[in-house]
Amino acid sequence: MEHLRKCVCFPIPGCFGYPLSIFFIVINEFCERFSYYGMRAVLVLYFKYFLSWDDNLATAIYHTFVALCYLTPILGALVADSWLGKFKTIVYLSIVYTIGQTVLSVGSINDMLDQNKDGVPDDPKIPIALSMVGLVLIALGTGGIKPCVAAFGGDQFEDHQEKQRTRFFSIFYLSINAGSLISTIVTPILRGNIYCKKICI
Repeated sequence: MEHLRKCVCFPIPGCFGYPLSIFFIVINEFCERFSYYGMRAVLVLYFKYFLSWDDNLATAIYHTFVALCYLTPILGALVADSWLGKFKTIVYLSIVYTIGQTVLSVGSINDMLDQNKDGVPDDPKIPIALSMVGLVLIALGTGGIKPCVAAFGGDQFEDHQEKQRTRFFSIFYLSINAGSLISTIVTPILRGNIYCKKICI
């Protein structure tokens, strides 16, 4: 007597016909772009007015950082394809990214580094070191996840969800551009309205 084996299929949690994970991916990408472009919008001013660098040095470091952000996706793709996979690469490098933003932020805390309250760090080596470490970590994080997020989002859909997958990519890239645009507008406004001693002059 033959026994028929029944395949029990567990439905993937979803909302509005989309996998639930898609919403987290879109929101995460919006926040990541907001964070990156918001920081980048005032980075040269930070170099000039807080670290007291001249225009040439500030511009050179800024463009080196941007170039590094577009080189590290190669490393991220290699790590994801040959070692960790897309999900773990995104998680681990997002942690690296967060640490980088934290280190950069700590290096810019004026009250902690400016004991004589003249608007300039007492020992410029400390904020410079923290800033460089933070920027390298940010470049590694933002570039490393770049080749993984869109592909990982596409992997969340079943074969019969071609329509939803197409809409996802439209929403995904909309979230990227929205985060970039909003942060580029909002961050300079916040910088101009919040009192931060010499940095905002």
